Amino acid sequence: MRIDELPTSDQIEDRRGGLRGFPGGRGGIGIGAIIILGLIGWALGIDPRVLIEGAETMSGRNQQQQSDAGSTSGAPSDQMGHFVAAVLGSTEAQWKDIFARAGKAYTPPTLVMFSGVTESGCGFAQSAMGPFYCPIDQKVYLDTSFFQDLERRFRACDVGSKTCQFSQAYVIAHEIGHHVQNQLGLLPQVQEAQRGMDRADANSLQVRVELQADCLAGVWANRAQEKWQFIEAGDVEAALQTASAIGDDRLQRKAQGYVVPDAFTHGTSAQRTRWFMTGLKSGDVSSCDTFRSSQL
Repeated sequence: MRIDELPTSDQIEDRRGGLRGFPGGRGGIGIGAIIILGLIGWALGIDPRVLIEGAETMSGRNQQQQSDAGSTSGAPSDQMGHFVAAVLGSTEAQWKDIFARAGKAYTPPTLVMFSGVTESGCGFAQSAMGPFYCPIDQKVYLDTSFFQDLERRFRACDVGSKTCQFSQAYVIAHEIGHHVQNQLGLLPQVQEAQRGMDRADANSLQVRVELQADCLAGVWANRAQEKWQFIEAGDVEAALQTASAIGDDRLQRKAQGYVVPDAFTHGTSAQRTRWFMTGLKSGDVSSCDTFRSSQL
């Protein structure tokens, strides 16, 4: 993936602040502190778990405050920051054009880069949650350590391969897809409908939301390729490998040895790859109507 010709976005809040996640222990405290709190709890007759959970909560808040205190706005100057700014900038250019052709105005989201933990309009954001879009504050939250997880934990692309960049771009474009859904008024409609559903039906509707975001990521890739010719050999295959690696069926089978379809929230590996390719081949938003599709 070549990013040299992609426009960069300044719609970035860099809250990394030098922090890289929680040090040491179960949450925000080290193993030594856990042992000490355990001894104190034993001596005072207090359940040590209460003390440990309280300390972790305070540690998480302190790290969030430290990270947010060092927040800067605009395109970061480091290599990863420049990459994120370039991908984000290319999504802005393409979605502004797509919306304009439909007689609409596209307002780009802000992307928050953070390390470990930060505050979002949807509550605390932690690296373990993975990237997500918060419709309340219209921001995408990204701890870039997730990209390392894609390579090593999920085996979503070949470790150290340059093609992993396109996989990372796909992940960002997927979250931008949720912002597009929000701009079009789809997310509020889905959330309203889910309130009257049982868990299985609400999950089924959420799968359609996520698969549409995959398709919209494909639309972005198609349009951006047409303009900048930025996709290189092996890139698409890497993105498909990533989409497959984070399918609900594969993740459930890896975690518990079996799958529970009613608990799916993002779609199967086959569905995710199929809908990304649908958008990539067509470059047309109308091809991404997962809500009316009889076959996902």
